[in-house]
Amino acid sequence: MIVELGHYALILALAASLLVSILPVIGARRGDPGLMQTAVNGTLVQFALVAFSYGVLTHAYLVSDFSLLNVYQNSHSLLPAIYRFAAVWGNHEGSMMLWLLILTLFSASVAAFGGNLPDRLRANVLAVQAWIASAFLFFILLTSNPFIRLMPAPAEGQDLNPILQDPGLAIHPPLLYLGYVGFSVCFSFAIAALIDGRIDAAWARWVRPWALAAWTFLTAGIAMGSYWAYYELGWGGWWFWDPVENASFMPWLAGTALLHSALVMEKRDALKVWTVLLSILTFSLSLLGTFLVRSGVLTSVHAFATDPSRGIFILCILVLFIGGALFLFMLRAPALKTGGLFQPVSREGALVLNNLVLTVSTATVLIGTLYPLLLETLTGERISVGPPFFNLTFGLLMLPLLVAVPFGPMLAWKRGDLYGALQRLYLAAILAFLAGVALYYWQHGGPVLVVFGLGLGFFLIFGAVADLVFRSGLGKQPLSVAFRRLAGLPRSAFGTALAHFGLGVSVLGIIAVSAFQTESVVEMKPGETVNAGGYAVTFKGMTSVRGANFTADQGVFELRRGGVSAGRITSSKRLYLARQMPVTESGIRTFGLSQLYLALGDVSKDGGMVVRIWWKPFILCIWGGAVIMMLGGFVSLSDRRLRVGAPRRKAKAEPVAQAGMEAAE
Repeated sequence: MIVELGHYALILALAASLLVSILPVIGARRGDPGLMQTAVNGTLVQFALVAFSYGVLTHAYLVSDFSLLNVYQNSHSLLPAIYRFAAVWGNHEGSMMLWLLILTLFSASVAAFGGNLPDRLRANVLAVQAWIASAFLFFILLTSNPFIRLMPAPAEGQDLNPILQDPGLAIHPPLLYLGYVGFSVCFSFAIAALIDGRIDAAWARWVRPWALAAWTFLTAGIAMGSYWAYYELGWGGWWFWDPVENASFMPWLAGTALLHSALVMEKRDALKVWTVLLSILTFSLSLLGTFLVRSGVLTSVHAFATDPSRGIFILCILVLFIGGALFLFMLRAPALKTGGLFQPVSREGALVLNNLVLTVSTATVLIGTLYPLLLETLTGERISVGPPFFNLTFGLLMLPLLVAVPFGPMLAWKRGDLYGALQRLYLAAILAFLAGVALYYWQHGGPVLVVFGLGLGFFLIFGAVADLVFRSGLGKQPLSVAFRRLAGLPRSAFGTALAHFGLGVSVLGIIAVSAFQTESVVEMKPGETVNAGGYAVTFKGMTSVRGANFTADQGVFELRRGGVSAGRITSSKRLYLARQMPVTESGIRTFGLSQLYLALGDVSKDGGMVVRIWWKPFILCIWGGAVIMMLGGFVSLSDRRLRVGAPRRKAKAEPVAQAGMEAAE
């Protein structure tokens, strides 16, 4: 009976969503406070119903209710509890429920914490959110119902895909969806502003916290997904430009541009049209990612194999929201004022450069991802656009942006002094180059151009530190005064510095592991030794182990450095009993920021074991930098100016533009 209640709750959520889609818009046009208030109450009810429905589905997994088709197809009585919980979103229907849950959570957050918003704007924003929720509720109920019963109920389930039976799955999808879906709020703010035909600096101030929160979660989700693929798939790589990886990367690039564009709009009341367009495009790319993963047009370990009817339904949603939003933008954009002017050499100019590079980079990734699909659809010819294309085009595009990042915070608003910025950064540049040379020789050489790549990573790191040093007056003021000034800086300044610092750390890791990693593919028998990364790796033999729902043949390897034991690595080949599916579990040993990575291959004819061994220097910098960037996002979100936002209008008849003038004052 509880399963039927979950299904019924989804139907009631659709009814609530349809009401919120219509009544608040009418109330906003009539200036009726009662109808506008239905947006808040209806959104909270909608979230409660979806949360209850999702809880019912989760309960069915936890108790192994195999009378539910979704549970039968993706769970097993021997599945550990943590994977039963994660299995809820380890399939198409459950992942769409998670998508919907997070969407309604963001909507409820706007309803609960958006008291500082003008009533008319909040009503329209929540209505647009309800439009999106209604579309996906229809999609779930009509094509992806997770509450279909099986009669009679099977005694046992088919188990979760073994590749997904990993703690990373319990973290990666929720973080990724918090980023994907979080940008829906920015989209809704943009559509609400276009409906009213009014947008100003106050609007940008209201949008920035939501954009920053979504960007932060998306950063964490992409990083977690990269690390999960790195250690779980046994391929030794951290990024492969897989189309589904690109589907999450494109909203991140566009969201980064949106963050910087909204900052210019808030501070200088400029780039209005561009900021609104970015708000639309960022969420549009999130919807595109949803379509690619669930339409069946892609084959990937990340993609859900679904029937074409679902893909057509999502394509219709895609066309409706993206096409409708761009059409509305086309109608309203000419009426929007351009805002303040600024010189090319200024902080605004640096942020415009940031936007140009990021949007062109996004377009490059989009073309490289979709072109093979379009070509196959139109001609039947299959081609592969892989890492060589993306590494060359994307790398060349990002190079000038990375060089310019430390200069942005050093330039003044409206009119900057490039020579003055150079004077403040020359020491950071010299130290970065020396650090790059030192690391180059420490790693015993390599391509000479690697020095400049390493130097660029260090320049981003030292440039972020230099920004805080300059702001505090450290070295020019007494220490007590400098530390007081440093402590008095807004948290957003620390958040920006941390984000740029983290970017430098990630760049450093990418360059170092690309240039200095070593790979060996060898056949080993018990007692044989291979050298990798300065370590002697000795194969001790194979042992059999048994887990909760799998059996495994595990290889044991002993590590020694300079004749001294440095620990052991175990790598295994598992066989999951329910699906009879083999999976290779890589073995990883961490030494500081570097890792020794080992994966078992096939057994050779003479009884040896094929083993792949990688030495990956500084690879943890890649994900460590992402963690620092994420920390920077949360630090910026804790800034009171972002949490409070723009002040509420004093009079209901007062236009939004006037509220923006008050906020600027």
